[in-house]
Amino acid sequence: MLDWVDIVVRSFTFLIALFLLTKWLGKKQLAQLSFFEYVTGITIGSIAAEVTMGLERHIMHGLISMTIWTLFPIIVGFFSLKSKNVRDFVEGKATIVIKDGKVMEDNLKKEKYTIDELLEQLRNKNIFQVSDVEFAVIEPNGDISALLKKENQPLTAKDLQLTVASLKEPQTVIMDGNILDEPLSTRGFNRGWLNEELEKMGVSIENVFLGQIDSYGQLTIDLYDDKINVPSPQEKPLLLASLKKCQADLELFALQTESKKSQQMYYKNTQRLNDILNKLKPMLSDN
Repeated sequence: MLDWVDIVVRSFTFLIALFLLTKWLGKKQLAQLSFFEYVTGITIGSIAAEVTMGLERHIMHGLISMTIWTLFPIIVGFFSLKSKNVRDFVEGKATIVIKDGKVMEDNLKKEKYTIDELLEQLRNKNIFQVSDVEFAVIEPNGDISALLKKENQPLTAKDLQLTVASLKEPQTVIMDGNILDEPLSTRGFNRGWLNEELEKMGVSIENVFLGQIDSYGQLTIDLYDDKINVPSPQEKPLLLASLKKCQADLELFALQTESKKSQQMYYKNTQRLNDILNKLKPMLSDN
């Protein structure tokens, strides 16, 4: 066999083998690597490259070696699941580097982190002052996790005692002008509803690049032609406006009636509707 043909055959063979072995190792090889997994990944790639170009070596030797290197992290991973000591040894442990706004210099040196690198990591998390940090650790993958002091944390709806709507995962129902039936039915809709919504917007399905149903069941679309302005969904503003109109009508009826009993009933329902509006306004308002 010609050398270049042999190289082509070896390259395709090891490309497929590397793909299958990496799939076998799992997604962790593509994201957060431990020291052992990092070395394993480099070694497997080096073996594949060496055997691909080393025409004097048998191709099976390379496959056997790669398989052995693949089995090792799988076996180590199995024991890591069973024992925390093994897991700490192989993957490492988190190291505290900031506590109560003070840098732990010894721990920083132990992890071979400079203060510049620590500050850079904090800036990447929009933290610009060490004294604002309650607690920070270097994770086994080398990333920094930081907890701001309570007074420096952003306000949440819970802090303000506001009621907010629970969110559902947005579903993509149109892609490249094609309707995706499964996510559409997942949200409890069908093609008939989708076509009605597109008709309201004055858009045909062929012109839609991307269409999604948001948490509130509203359809939002992106067209191929970015110069065309698509009206935003109006269901929430219309519902809010209708409730406000009902409240205003009840107040008007209360002022117009001469019956004390009816007047009390109108005012009572006006108050109830006002309470409902206060709870729904965060969910129905786009601002």
